Amino acid sequence: MIRIDRPTALADLALLAPTPALAAPLSPAGVFFDASPLVKLIMLALLIATIAVGVVGALKLASGSRLTGGSAFLSAMRLGGPVLGALGAAYVGLMFFIAVSNAPTPPTMGHAAPGIAEIVMVLVLGLFAGVIAVIFHWAVEARIDRTVLKP
Repeated sequence: MIRIDRPTALADLALLAPTPALAAPLSPAGVFFDASPLVKLIMLALLIATIAVGVVGALKLASGSRLTGGSAFLSAMRLGGPVLGALGAAYVGLMFFIAVSNAPTPPTMGHAAPGIAEIVMVLVLGLFAGVIAVIFHWAVEARIDRTVLKP
């Protein structure tokens, strides 16, 4: 008599069962393209602001002893980037939880992950813009201090 080990038999059956097609892997580009137009606008604004902070900071540092222009923008982005990112993340989070509460069945983690990734991506973009602005602002302020307070 052949004895069938129950866990092994169930595992064999699981291998024979048709498996659903795997969804495309989640990527930052996928999160961006899946976002609503307003959230895409916020993400693009944060990316453009981060690039602008780098350009303004680099130009200001490369200008030598010329101390005019750009400091107010760098100073504003130190707080503005994280605030815009937090505002965008709060908006996406609100829309996410409204959608979850209106769903007829609770979503699985696979269904909820893109929404959570969108929340985190907006927040990280805001924080990244703020961090870059703080670094350039400190460098510019140090340059101003060295230029103005020459011995």
